[in-house]
Formats: sequence, C-alpha cells, structure tokens
Amino acid sequence: MDTKTRHSLKKDSFAQATASSMSWLSGHRSGVLRWVIVAVVVVVAGAATLVYWNWDSNKADAALGAALDVYNAPLAMPGAPAASGIYATASDRSKAANQQFVAVAQQYGWLAEGAKAHYFAGVTYAELNQTAQAETELKTAAGSWDRNLSNLAKLALAGLYHQMDRDAQAIDLYNALAAKPSETVPATVAQLDLADLFAGEGKMDQARTLWAKIKDADKDGMAGSIAAQKLGAKQ
Repeated sequence: MDTKTRHSLKKDSFAQATASSMSWLSGHRSGVLRWVIVAVVVVVAGAATLVYWNWDSNKADAALGAALDVYNAPLAMPGAPAASGIYATASDRSKAANQQFVAVAQQYGWLAEGAKAHYFAGVTYAELNQTAQAETELKTAAGSWDRNLSNLAKLALAGLYHQMDRDAQAIDLYNALAAKPSETVPATVAQLDLADLFAGEGKMDQARTLWAKIKDADKDGMAGSIAAQKLGAKQ
C-alpha cells in the first residue's frame, strides 16, 4: 500500500469517526447538556461552599474569641465600684461566658470553633454546678475528631464524674486517657488525677503505685515533681 493511499484511508477513517461522534452527540444532545450543566453546578456549588465556610469560620472564630474574653475578664476588687467588663463574682463571670459559649456551639456546631465552644460550655456549666448540662456538653466535645480537644473534654468529664460520685466512670476515662494521651493531656496528667481519686477514696496503695510510676516516667518534669512531693507527703 503506497503512502498516498495510506493517508487517504487515514483521512477517511478520521472523517468517519468524527461523523460518528457528531451523530452520537446529536442523538444524545439533551443528555450531554444535562451532564455539562450538572458538572458546572457541582463546581460552582463547591466554590460557593468553600467561600461560605471561610466566611462562617471567621464569624465563629470572632464569636468564640468574644466568649473567651468574657471568661477571662477580671473580677472586681472588694469594695470597688462596678465597671464595664468586670464581674463581681466568678459565678457571674461563668454565667455570662456560658451564655455566649452555648450560643456559639448552637450556631457553629459543625465547625471546629463550635466544638471548642461545646467544651467551654461544659466547663462553665460545671462551674455553675449544672452537672447534667455540663455532662451533655462535655460528651459532645469528647466526640470531636481533634484528639487534643477530645482529651481535654474527657479529662473534664472524668473530674465531673468524680464530683458526682460516679468514680467507676471517672476511672475508666482516666485509664483511657493514659492509654491514648495527647499534647493537651499527657498520660502523666491523667495518672495524677487518677492517683488523687484513689487517695480520696482511701486507696493509698494504688495511689502510691501511680505516683511512683509518674515520678519514674517524668523525672525532670512538672508531673514527676508533683508525684514526688505527694509520695513524700504520704509516707
């Protein structure tokens, strides 16, 4: 087969393939258009979602920051006149901050800032002795994908359970935290709290065993120092 014939056949094949494709597109025009429209809508929706998420995240961050400002606001000195942004008692401050944390959690619960707001809502509920609400909020925060936040919530929840005389649940949480620690809650921190719980129950042998373990594991750290002090005080 000479070169001219080969080129001619290639041109004919291309022309037939093109005609076939155009024929298919013509016959399926409405389906193709629908597919293109859906694809465009998905891209636009994804871009809009990203913009909305960034905008909402900034609002949530500002709202959480405002609530934290209230939580860290100064307390009035005894006998001092009332002033804006200063609270007469720690309870008043916790109550004001709690209202804002709850609002942030309800409005932005699907964002990281909302999860943090659940944690602080639980902490402030606990400070106000509203234990049922505190447990609910702390459990929600404990379910966070962020282990640092989740462990903080579990540590606070364990303390709440101990306060509510539910020590078996508190012990389970402390042991779980020691097994899977995080930057916010090292194993030694959970173990210190657990040892204090044992000491409070009069289980001194178990408390001393934990303090000795912490002392050996954290010789130069704060937790090790605290454990050594407690061991010396309990001899």
